[in-house]
Amino acid sequence: MTYGQPNRIAMRRCLLLISLAAATATAIAQTSQPGARRDTVYTIGEVVVTATRKAGSTIEVPLAVSVVERKDMLRARAFGLDEVLAGVPGVLAQSRYGTQDVRLTIRGFGARGAGQRSNAGTSRGIRVMLDGIPETEPDGRTSFDLIDLASAGRVEIIRSNASALWGNAAGGIINITSHTGFEAPYASLTTTFGSFGFAKANIQAGTLAGPGRFFFSMSNTSFDGWRAHSRSFSTIASAGMETRLGDRTRMGIYLAAGANSFRIPGPLTRSQFDTDPRQAQDDPSAYSPTYVERDERRFNRLGRIGVTAAHDFDDAHGVSFMMFAGPKYLQRSERNTFRDFTRYHVGGSAQYTNTARPGADVVNIAQAGVDGALQDGAVLFYSLQNRERGALQTDKREGAGTAGVFLQNETIIADRISVILGGRYDAVTYSYRANYESDPAAKLLSEQKTFSRFTPKGGITFRITPAHSVYASLGGGLEVPAGNETDPPGTSGQDSVYAINPLLDASTSTTAELGMKQVMSFSDGFLEGIAYDIAVYWVQVKNDFIPYRGGRFYFTAGETRRLGFESGATAQFAGGITVQGSLTASRNRYVQYTVDSVHYGRAGSFADLKDKHLAGIPALFYSLKARFAPSWACGAYVEAGISGVGGYFADDYNLVDVPGYTLLNASVGCEEALLFDDRLSVRGFVGIQNLADARYAASAWVNPDLSAAREPIYLEPGLPRNVTASLGVQWRF
Repeated sequence: MTYGQPNRIAMRRCLLLISLAAATATAIAQTSQPGARRDTVYTIGEVVVTATRKAGSTIEVPLAVSVVERKDMLRARAFGLDEVLAGVPGVLAQSRYGTQDVRLTIRGFGARGAGQRSNAGTSRGIRVMLDGIPETEPDGRTSFDLIDLASAGRVEIIRSNASALWGNAAGGIINITSHTGFEAPYASLTTTFGSFGFAKANIQAGTLAGPGRFFFSMSNTSFDGWRAHSRSFSTIASAGMETRLGDRTRMGIYLAAGANSFRIPGPLTRSQFDTDPRQAQDDPSAYSPTYVERDERRFNRLGRIGVTAAHDFDDAHGVSFMMFAGPKYLQRSERNTFRDFTRYHVGGSAQYTNTARPGADVVNIAQAGVDGALQDGAVLFYSLQNRERGALQTDKREGAGTAGVFLQNETIIADRISVILGGRYDAVTYSYRANYESDPAAKLLSEQKTFSRFTPKGGITFRITPAHSVYASLGGGLEVPAGNETDPPGTSGQDSVYAINPLLDASTSTTAELGMKQVMSFSDGFLEGIAYDIAVYWVQVKNDFIPYRGGRFYFTAGETRRLGFESGATAQFAGGITVQGSLTASRNRYVQYTVDSVHYGRAGSFADLKDKHLAGIPALFYSLKARFAPSWACGAYVEAGISGVGGYFADDYNLVDVPGYTLLNASVGCEEALLFDDRLSVRGFVGIQNLADARYAASAWVNPDLSAAREPIYLEPGLPRNVTASLGVQWRF
């Protein structure tokens, strides 16, 4: 076992680097103050986001908001969300094996998402949507099975507590919208290849028909994997239509279907990680049989149809609706069982908006709405024989439903001050029904439990100039335990009495946030423009969910506290130079947390973990990227970047540390070369990730199992040096 403090040297190095960047940005920003020699001209268009349930400028929203545009996503493999979220402050996105299985954390929420007990391939505590339609299930878990970044037009990230708007979304929102911003019919083909057998092909097409836009995309991705037993493939197709049905009515139809499979190599001990990080987990004392022996894997097939509609009766009154339905067929090998899940996920929402002008310089926008979702279906557990299904062991149904009602009122005064007040009431219900006829005792476990809460919200924004604002917000958060967290495994008899863990309650949080945002462009000089946002937050969480033994069991910490600072900036210089950086620093501690250590073989003893660091959450991570794309180069560019994560602890006792790391990346490419009267465009890039071939842990299991040698089994090695090459062609009709 490895004990000790995280890598403080790497953290100090990161702080020094970003401090220099922040000081530079501050000096630049001061040029817009009175007395500065440079004239400031506000010509950069404001970015509008929709994930806040009302379209609004990022400058006026009293929340920490980031947007990733399509042009940035075209310079990546477009396999996992980590590739496009890497430079977003407050967001830690790590690909566990270089596939779509991503560990996603925002301000500490979601840190326990990677691990055993069905958490592979999912995220927790963060609401993910496609075109405004939830991918997140009623219990708060999100799989990434239908997310294809190649077809995305943009990604909106709300980094603040959003429970008062969306319910089970204490960690924020990620809204991925389809590429519908084309101005003429087109067809495109993109092929991407890389190290360790990575290959992706994507075809897209879009056309215009009157006021409507029709689009289609299909991607096929395969990856041999760099670790043993980590091969994966994914096929995703999506299509849709957005149109206007008259001057005041808008409608959208979105279709998606996908199939994917990925093998899971499992975590390693520190000695295994240091000796051979490519190996799969092979300690049968902790996992019997091993990951390779039971062919630990996921095979998912699913689809979805979603419909949105909005109608404005007049300038003051409007309504909007959304409905979706999706079947899911999921198979997995896990902990010596073969599991079949046949589920359906349905839901919808309705919202009314009233816009009034009670004064010459006052606008009041009131919103009221309801939404709900249900996921239910059969769950069959079989014995595992020769890596395939054997005899039926368990036949049950697991259902989860959520229903919520929300109110929000925004008052805008003189286009400078915006005050928002609102709240939401949610009820989330789990139901467990055993059906196996040959086991009458199992029927006694049929059970139902409801978690309900009201979450308030308030915020104020002051626009110093049209492109410079400061804001403050205060809101409540809600997170319910996921289905696998409420269903403890039977190990000693006593934990088989309940189908739903009676010790777990909903996790509630309070978030206070202060922030500043500014977008500037300049009429002359070397600096052409700069945009930055800064946020400071305080999060108090009660009943924070804590996994034990690699996610087999879940307890609740009485109270935890997170204090954090986030900053992100982009500067554009003459000559085609762009510099982009982000920094996140936080302090995450247990405030009240007493553990009955009977689970560690010391019955009757307790441990007080007050003031210990929260497991699984790094105190520091950052990124810095520079890009050179001169106008005379006809779209060609050179890019280099550095990113890093400070060390953190993988256990509540702060004895098992995860080492920090720093990664270097570089790429060269062409954004768009136009041919044949600008009808044909060609783009491509060659990129090298982890240029220095650093050995690092991309993810870690929280409170892990121990090996036969009493070492924690917890580290998931990240990709070594790897190369990606991509070529895309597009024809405009």
